[in-house]
Order: sequence, then C-alpha cells, then structure tokens
Amino acid sequence: MSGLGLVESPRWHDDRIWFSDWTHGRIIAVDEHDCVEVVVEHASLPLCFDFLPDGRLLLVSNQRHALLVREADGSLVSYADLAALSPYGPNDIVVDGAGRAFVNSVNFDFATGPPDGPTAPGFVALVRPDGTARVVADDLAFPNGMAVTADGRTLVVADSYRSRLVAFDIADDGSLSGRRLWADLGTDNPDGICLDAEGAAWYADVPHQRCVRVAEGGQVLRTVELDRGGFASAIDGDRLYVTAAHWPGPADLATFDDWDGRLLRVPL
Repeated sequence: MSGLGLVESPRWHDDRIWFSDWTHGRIIAVDEHDCVEVVVEHASLPLCFDFLPDGRLLLVSNQRHALLVREADGSLVSYADLAALSPYGPNDIVVDGAGRAFVNSVNFDFATGPPDGPTAPGFVALVRPDGTARVVADDLAFPNGMAVTADGRTLVVADSYRSRLVAFDIADDGSLSGRRLWADLGTDNPDGICLDAEGAAWYADVPHQRCVRVAEGGQVLRTVELDRGGFASAIDGDRLYVTAAHWPGPADLATFDDWDGRLLRVPL
C-alpha cells in the first residue's frame, strides 16, 4: 500500500497484517487478497497497539494518557489510566502471553528534545490485566519498539538515542531485572522491532532508511535498503512487513503532509 501518512506498529494477527496510520488516526488490516479494512479510527499520536491473548486489540491513546481496548462490537473502552506515569504520554506497547502489557514513554517533549544529563528520562511500565500500572525499568534514551521472546522470559527494547537494543528478564509478576546490552548497533537508530523464529531481531531505522536483521551480540545478518525512513517491522513466516515514510524531523511533525507512507512486503 502507498499514499499513507506516518505508518507504524505492524502486527501479523488472525491471517492479516495490521498497522496504524498515525497521520489519519486509523488502524488498518489487510488480508492475503489485498482486502483493506479500517478497523479503528482514533486520533492519537502515537497510535501503537498490540493484541491481548483473547484477541482484543489494545491501543495506546496518547491524548487520553491511557490504554484503550477494542471490544467485540468495535467500541473503544478504557483499559488502564496511565496519566500518573508521565505528563508526556505513552509511546509503544507489546503484550506478552500472560496478557501483561509493557508500555514505554520517552518522557520528554519530543519537539524540543531530551533534557541534559547522564540519566535518560525514558521508561518502561508494566500494565497488568487488572489495569494497574507501574514503572519497571528506567534510564532509557527514547525507548521505542519492544518485543518479547518466544519463551516469554525476556523483553527486548530499542533504546533509540543510544543506538542499541537492551534486554531485561521478565519475572513471574512482570517485573524487569537483569538489564543487559542485547546488541550494539553502532550509529543506527532502532525504531520498531520484531523477533523472528530464530531469535534474531529486525529493527527499522528512520534516518538511515533501512531495516536490519541482527543477532543477539550485534552481528548483522541482513540489511534491507529503503527509499524512505523505516519505522517498524513485523514477521509472518518467510515474509517481512515494513512500514516506511518520509521523515521531516521532530520540529515539523505537526505540519508535514508529504509522508507518502507505505506498507512494504519483503520475501525472506
């Protein structure tokens, strides 16, 4: 697909590729026959989402500082209040097999940039199925895409401004510990990420206009070059899906209209 806005958050679910168009406030699903359905209309920037184990869609509403869940009738209802965590709202989300949502926040005004100092303001919060939320990891320099390993025991987070992927052990209660460097990415800036069947990570890179597969430890396994910024990726078997768009920089984010966002499919 082409002619979209700022596109993000691809997820393969229920035999369709789902993604969000932040510019137009939509979550869209596309099937194998290129049948397109606008599943959700909700104005939010960011507009990231994932799926609960029961199949319901859980989305980040930055304007409401909350998580919303899409019910069977299509309505969006409150799932968790995140207002107490940060005045700047949430960013990305991933849900694990136990139904726990990990939600992060850059925790600063994106247009003006992060505050000075050795400690970064970004964090990851745990949102339990009962809607309670608490911070479980901090000192992240623009936390972006996140992924949970297949065994449900490790959370991998894109620490974009530090050009690295970091990992945490997930405890039985959802707490995070054992922080470690998963991969040093040199000068790359990882945005959305996903993990494939071999446990390697794919990260999309906006300024370098590419999507890169990297093993734990940092070995680059494959690079897919793009003609515009890569924002996020998802895997379905032997196919990689990438959301990509032109990027104007944070200062022009609110007024830019030449995104020409695209959903790309790459055979692996």
